[in-house]
Amino acid sequence: QVQLVESGGGLVQAGDSVRLFCVASGRTFSTYDMGWFRQAPGKEREFVAAITRSGDRTRYADSVKGRFTISRDNAKNTVYLLANSLKPEDTAVYYCAADPRNTFLTTVTYWGQGTQVTVSS
Repeated sequence: QVQLVESGGGLVQAGDSVRLFCVASGRTFSTYDMGWFRQAPGKEREFVAAITRSGDRTRYADSVKGRFTISRDNAKNTVYLLANSLKPEDTAVYYCAADPRNTFLTTVTYWGQGTQVTVSS
């Protein structure tokens, strides 16, 4: 069982940056692919970014490619999402996700509770 706790969201202006944090419980963090999804009001939850257990590969949704960067520190059981050049359409609840099945987060076993990011124009 893994518990994920996100932080770092808030209200920012368009063009600003925000850094999200996700801390995982347990001793097996380095065996999980990790990532971020988001859900805007009235929309389905969508994939944002993923990183492999070793951190050697990342992938991004086209909508955030070049603006967002995912990284992880296995010694700190933490995955990060640096979101630059934010747009109003990035407004959403951002969820941390984890999966042990080596699918590069095409499947998700564990979810965090989410952190709100609101981008004003």
